[in-house]
Amino acid sequence: MWFETRSLEDGVTHIWEPCVKPFYRCNIWHVRGRDRDLLLDSGMGVVSLRDRIAALAERPVMAVASHTHFDHIGSHHEFPERAVHRAEAAIMAQPTRVNTLADLYVSDEIFTALPPGSYSAERYEVAPAPATRLLEDGDVIDLGDRRFEVLSLPGHSPGSIALWESATGTLFSGDTVYDGPLIDDCYHSNVDDYVESMERLRDLPVRIVHGGHFPSFGPERYRTLIDEYVAGKRRPGCPAEVG
Repeated sequence: MWFETRSLEDGVTHIWEPCVKPFYRCNIWHVRGRDRDLLLDSGMGVVSLRDRIAALAERPVMAVASHTHFDHIGSHHEFPERAVHRAEAAIMAQPTRVNTLADLYVSDEIFTALPPGSYSAERYEVAPAPATRLLEDGDVIDLGDRRFEVLSLPGHSPGSIALWESATGTLFSGDTVYDGPLIDDCYHSNVDDYVESMERLRDLPVRIVHGGHFPSFGPERYRTLIDEYVAGKRRPGCPAEVG
């Protein structure tokens, strides 16, 4: 199986691609709702996500992109309802190897076993998936019995978002905060924006954080990660600018 899954509390399922090495392996999050489901991010798209994960073909699903790097939107084209922040809608509609970072990162070396079929690193590209909904800060994704607020968090990329469910204290943080090396030197990253986004998140009353990469974590680790990042960018002699 190309994908593995693990059921968590609150109707959340973690989906991942175990043959992708951890640094490049996107966390795919599926949340069951009363009227529709939520899918946050969709992996590399080298194997069909919707065909392999039966739960994603059973009910209406809103596929949301935390941002538009290749490891997060590879299977978005498989879903008829697709949402992304307005700032990155053009990338999802017309992805290239450059604007999705595939040219920088995709090689055979990012896998422990190569995808089946006709995959080749040189020919890999993300399929176009024009958004059916454009997201802005403060928008709500309503599943019928669950409501997720969109938090616009530029820095890692201009259209990076997180999804916040205040009723459960659950934050799906995308690539803004995760328990691993945070990336702020992509071609469209902005460190000043990243610091502001981190400071905005600092006092959010989280109970559990599900990031775009690496394991989930609780409130103490969350604030430590934010504080360490901000302190590192505020040190004397370390101006907040893209290197």
